[in-house]
Amino acid sequence: MSESQLPAMTSHRPYLLRALYEWIVDNGMTPHILVDATGQGVRVPPHTVNEGRVVLNIAERAVARLEMDNESVRFTARFGGVSQSVLVPVAAVLAVYARETGQGMVLPDEIAGHPPEPGEDADPPTDDGEAGPPDDDPPPRRGHLRVVK
Repeated sequence: MSESQLPAMTSHRPYLLRALYEWIVDNGMTPHILVDATGQGVRVPPHTVNEGRVVLNIAERAVARLEMDNESVRFTARFGGVSQSVLVPVAAVLAVYARETGQGMVLPDEIAGHPPEPGEDADPPTDDGEAGPPDDDPPPRRGHLRVVK
């Protein structure tokens, strides 16, 4: 079966998020998620956002009605003593980690398209539709976690 005949698969991001959450909780640690607060559909209290990102404690003792499905992470939590609903689409979750140790994972981007077939041009198209030379590509960005206290 060639790659073009393979059935499309659902996103792996929500499965990784739930598995890492469970692993962190099973080890008695406090799960946190790093969120791109500028992402489409993100609903977080604006005062919690710093440089377009927000770190959310999603431990059972910190939130109520936590739901993690294939589309989003939803819960209610108190911010400054006021209970607020939070909605984070899975695509906006950048990382999940344990507060105590920093162990966790930067979630990988979705795989777009398919690997190039032999003889197919592997250079990504530029804005004008032309393939660009490899030295025009910016260096890949490495994810990083920063301890926020």
